[in-house]
Amino acid sequence: MHNPSNGLTGAVVAVYIAGEAVGALAQTFIGDKLGRIRFMQLLCIIVTIGTVIQTASVNIGMFLAGRAIAGIAVGGMVATVPIYLSEISPPSSRGLIGGISGCGISFGTMMSNWVGFACSYAPYGATQWRLPLGIQIPWGVIMFVGLATFMPDSPRQLLRNGKVDAARHEFARVRRDLQSHEVHEEFVLMRAQIEFEMTREIQTYREVFTLFGRRAMVSIVVQTMTSLTGINVIQYYQTTLYKSLGIQQETILALAGVYGTVAFISNCITTKFLTDQWGRRKMILTGLSGLILVMIYSAVMQRFFQDSNNTIGKGFAVLGIYLYVALYYAMINSTTWLYGAEVLPIALRSKVMGLAAAGHFIVNVAVTEAGPSAFANIHENYYYVFVVCTTVFLIVAYFYFPETRRKTLEEIAQAFGDKVVLVDESQTDGEQAVSAATQDEENRSVGKDESKAAITASTKSTFPIDQSSGT
Repeated sequence: MHNPSNGLTGAVVAVYIAGEAVGALAQTFIGDKLGRIRFMQLLCIIVTIGTVIQTASVNIGMFLAGRAIAGIAVGGMVATVPIYLSEISPPSSRGLIGGISGCGISFGTMMSNWVGFACSYAPYGATQWRLPLGIQIPWGVIMFVGLATFMPDSPRQLLRNGKVDAARHEFARVRRDLQSHEVHEEFVLMRAQIEFEMTREIQTYREVFTLFGRRAMVSIVVQTMTSLTGINVIQYYQTTLYKSLGIQQETILALAGVYGTVAFISNCITTKFLTDQWGRRKMILTGLSGLILVMIYSAVMQRFFQDSNNTIGKGFAVLGIYLYVALYYAMINSTTWLYGAEVLPIALRSKVMGLAAAGHFIVNVAVTEAGPSAFANIHENYYYVFVVCTTVFLIVAYFYFPETRRKTLEEIAQAFGDKVVLVDESQTDGEQAVSAATQDEENRSVGKDESKAAITASTKSTFPIDQSSGT
C-alpha cells in the first residue's frame, strides 16, 4: 500500500468498525421484521461479498470498500448472535452457550494472528496478504448452510410474532433437558410474560427509556464502555507497541500469535467454569478492576523500557499486554455481550441491542482512528485515558448492574423492578387453569400506582396453552 500514513492506517481499521456500527443499526430496524435466522442469513451473504472484494482488491479504495461491507455484516451479527443464543438457551447454561460466541471471536483472533505469522514467510507479493484475506471467505457460506438446516429458531421471537405452534415446537427442541410437563410449564410462563409485555408495546424510543430506562441504559452502557477499556486499540495496534520496544518483525508476528492464543484459552476456561457458576456481575467487576491495574503497570513498563536496551524490562512490558488480554477475554469479552442481551425484554431486545452495539462500534472508531497518532504523540500515556474510562465503567457497574445468573430471561425483569408473571397451576375437570399474577409496581409512564394484573390462559389437558386463549 506504498507505506500508508498513520491516518490511512487508522482508516483501514476505522472503516471496518464504522461498517459494524451501520450493521448494528440495521439490526435495530429490520432484525425483528426478518427474524433471527433470516437476518443472520442475510448477513452471511453480505460478509461473503465483503471478504471477496477485499481479497480481490486492486487498489486501496476497493480494499476499504470491502472492509466497510464486511464490517456491516459483522456488526449486525455481533448484535444478533448474543440475542439469539440467549433466547434458545436454558437458564442454567445460558452463560456457557452465550459465551461460546465470544470464544468464537477469540478463536478468530488467534487464527488470524497465526495466519499472519505464517504468511510473513511467503515470498514478497500478493500471497502475503491475499491468502489471509481469502481465508475469511468460506465461513459466511458455512454459517448460512448451518442456519438453513439444523439451527432452531428463537421460540421467544416466534411467540412475539404470534406463531404459537411453531414456538412450542422450537421450545421443545431447545429444552430437551426438561421433562415434558416441565417443558409445558415453562412455556406457559414464557408465553404469559411475553404476552403481558406486548400489552405495553413500545412504539418510540422515548417510551423505551420511560418504561424500561434502567434496563436499556445497562445494555447500552455495558457495550459502549467496553470499547473504552482500550481492548481494540491494544489488539489492533499491538504490533505498533511491540515495534516501539525495538522488537524485530518476525518476532512481532509471533508475539501477536501468542496474544491471540492467550485470548482464546482464557476465554474458553472462564466460559466453561465461571460464567454460569460465578455470575456476570462478579466477572465484570473483577475484570474491570484487574484491567485498571494492568494498564497502569503496562504504562509504567513502557515508559521505563521503551527506549532502553534492557531486554528483561522489555519482556515485562510485553507481559503487561498479555496480562491485559488474558483478563479481558477471561472476564469481559463473552460476559458483556451476553449480559447486554439478556437484561432486555423481548420487545426491546433487537432495538436496544442494536443501539448498544452501534455505540460500541462508534466509540471504537474514535479510539482506534486516534490510535497511531496517539501512540506517536503521547506514547504510553494513552493507557491512562483508558484507565480513567475503565474506572468510571467499574463504578457504574458496581451500583447499577444486577446479577442475571441462572434466571430465565423473563425472571430477570424482577431484578430491575419490573413486573414478572407468576404461574400457579391447578387441575379442574381435565383442564388446566394457569393464572398469572404480577407484582405491584409504580406506573412509570404516568406517575401512578398500577394495580395487580392477572393473565389467565385456559387450556386443553393435552397442553397448557391453547392458541385461542387470551390475556
